[in-house]
Amino acid sequence: QVQLVESEGGLVQDGGSLRLSCAASGSIFSNNGMGWYRQTRGKQRELVATSDGTTTYADSGKSRFTISRDNAFNVVYLQMNSLKPEATALYYCHANMDTLSSYGVYSRREDNWGPGSRVTVSS
Repeated sequence: QVQLVESEGGLVQDGGSLRLSCAASGSIFSNNGMGWYRQTRGKQRELVATSDGTTTYADSGKSRFTISRDNAFNVVYLQMNSLKPEATALYYCHANMDTLSSYGVYSRREDNWGPGSRVTVSS
């Protein structure tokens, strides 16, 4: 079992900055990658940025968003600068983890999602 705890989102003005964080805990054998996705009402969840040995950004966030990880603590951050109103969304943390069983041996690979952090950018 892996749990993801996200920081609160926030309300920022057009052009402002916000940093999201997400910490994974539980029976983690290895961390294969973490990232951020976002979703607005009526739309599918879309990639924002991922880090799994390589870093990938959606075109919408390139040069303005930075993803980083603290592998020792299984934490992923998303620094968002020069935010625009169209970035308003619910931001979800994602983690792909190999987990341990209750016997302390490898169990399985899991995809886990955080509960979502609401980010609102006002114009």
